[in-house]
Amino acid sequence: MRSLIHATVEDLRCPEQPLLEEVRNGAPDPSMHGRLWERVEAFQALEARPPRKEVSCPERLRVAALNAERLKRPDAVRQTADREGIDVLLLSEVDVGMARSGNVHTIRELVGSSGEGYLYGVEFVELDLGDAEEMRRHAGERNACSLHGNAVVSRLACEKPHLIPIEESGRWFAGFKGAQRRIGGRMAVTTRLVGCPRPVWVVSLHLESKTDPADRQSQVRHLLCALDRLALNEACIVGGDFNTKALPGEKGERHLLLKEPERYEPFFADFHAAGFSWAGANLPVPTQRDGPSKSHPRPFRKLDWFFVRGVSVENPRVIPSLDSQGQPISDHEMIVMDVVF
Repeated sequence: MRSLIHATVEDLRCPEQPLLEEVRNGAPDPSMHGRLWERVEAFQALEARPPRKEVSCPERLRVAALNAERLKRPDAVRQTADREGIDVLLLSEVDVGMARSGNVHTIRELVGSSGEGYLYGVEFVELDLGDAEEMRRHAGERNACSLHGNAVVSRLACEKPHLIPIEESGRWFAGFKGAQRRIGGRMAVTTRLVGCPRPVWVVSLHLESKTDPADRQSQVRHLLCALDRLALNEACIVGGDFNTKALPGEKGERHLLLKEPERYEPFFADFHAAGFSWAGANLPVPTQRDGPSKSHPRPFRKLDWFFVRGVSVENPRVIPSLDSQGQPISDHEMIVMDVVF
């Protein structure tokens, strides 16, 4: 596994197009994938922008997590976050310079003039325009930068930012069904909030979707090992899309989601052993939905979770990912909770 990344830059450098063309035109040799990490500068640092002004930590810190489905609608996500009074937003599936999301820096579009700061880490360099449907829809277009990753957006200042690699299988390098070839692997973005009554770390992550419970457990163990190094005995909030597809989905089984999820997804036992809890931070309801360009089989599943250690939390809820016109902005709902100091 690669080392933790702690370097920060104001602007991540886009991958060089000749390198991407070389990879696209060559056979997807798995041994080549490992060598590409060092050839792409964007994998070596986090992009960091501090908040415009110092903000004190509120007595109730409102934290949200959202798989933003490429963050194609940063304006609508902004409106939802403002309406819910979010202080810290943990985002996954965030594009930078992808044709499918308008070839813009979506996280900067989201932050806009709000004065918030952000951290952005690259999970994948995209070699295609996206999945099969996105390739069809954007045929003939080109990606301006080809980055895809996770982010933390915060009204509070942050310190000690890190990118934590949690998976390096290269399973996306050859693509799936002729589409979505990628360089990279799953990772988490973490940082410690400044000015809270006690040190509090926040973590944004996205576990692999095309895998099984044992592999998800391996990814969580890599995360927890890194947190032992960075945040031992300190409060921590982990949020994101955990792709818990093995959990029961039928309405009559939802009580099992909070009661004994480790029966189906063993990484819950690892979080428990590390001092984390989840029951008070989540609702036993689905977080999938049909999105702007994706539909999911029924019944919808609960894929998005908070895990907390060393803090008290209240008022967990699931916020519909809909814009002001009732149109979906993601294929995941936003999850929200209040941290009480």
